[in-house]
Amino acid sequence: MFCRVLFVLLLCGISNAGSIDSLPGWMGETHDVKALRPIITEPPRVISLSWQPRAFVYKNFLTNEECDHLIKLARNKLQKSMVADNESGKSVESEIRTSSGMFLSKAQDEVVKRIEDKIAAWTFLPHENGEAIQVLRYEYGQKYEPHFDYFQDKYNQALGGHRVATVLMYLSDVIKGGETVFPSSETKQLKDETWSECGKRGLGVQPKKGDALLFFSLHPDGTPDESSLHTGCPVIEGEKWSATKWIHVGSFERPVREITDCVDENALCGEWAAYGECEKNPAYMVGSKSEPGRCRKSCKVC
Repeated sequence: MFCRVLFVLLLCGISNAGSIDSLPGWMGETHDVKALRPIITEPPRVISLSWQPRAFVYKNFLTNEECDHLIKLARNKLQKSMVADNESGKSVESEIRTSSGMFLSKAQDEVVKRIEDKIAAWTFLPHENGEAIQVLRYEYGQKYEPHFDYFQDKYNQALGGHRVATVLMYLSDVIKGGETVFPSSETKQLKDETWSECGKRGLGVQPKKGDALLFFSLHPDGTPDESSLHTGCPVIEGEKWSATKWIHVGSFERPVREITDCVDENALCGEWAAYGECEKNPAYMVGSKSEPGRCRKSCKVC
């Protein structure tokens, strides 16, 4: 009988709890339920967007503090963004790209170095293969028209080879526009009224503070992936801040050398050659006349 009464009392207590909006504590004191509710944030995770091109989004890759820090470093040092000339490889002004930006030294400070480490850990690509991080600001109407990140000119290809991967970090939210879109991708995607007309023209990513987009401009065999064509849509409302990390197939700092040099540029070349990588991955191991490979000596082509 006692157990039944206790059970009924417990039920009554549960039914009344919703109207009180408080929780019993030690010695009968109560606490506001709302004050105890945790702040819900999306946990860091990686989403696969597409395999043509290979593209992934890392949710909450950067913290709010890291985003704000990069903007603070760049804000007073911005200059008009440039593009690489397809013939000479030199940086030139173009209406294709209308943002403003600046580069941060890899050793700028501890925050930048930490971000560099996170990029290397996510992409599995070494630090020395990357260019310095470029912080960009897009104001109303500013955009980056469809383009490839791999190079068309031999000058830039000689500096570490093609850009194999790009990590695009979004440092701010954008009210409308500013999406990154792959117009040649065949991946289908549902979109609502929050997308701009430009953003609806292909596989897209909406800028969200802290998120990062990783995509590859080359196929696994080292040849250019034309489905990596992408555009930065015009900002319609608000302001867009981003940070770009371009990563090459080889060391970006390595000196331009003669094609006749018979060298290995990685200590593991001999081991890779023994496992058949000269035949499996000739673009990297052996290379071509215009872009020599990294393991020519171990592959016995010189």
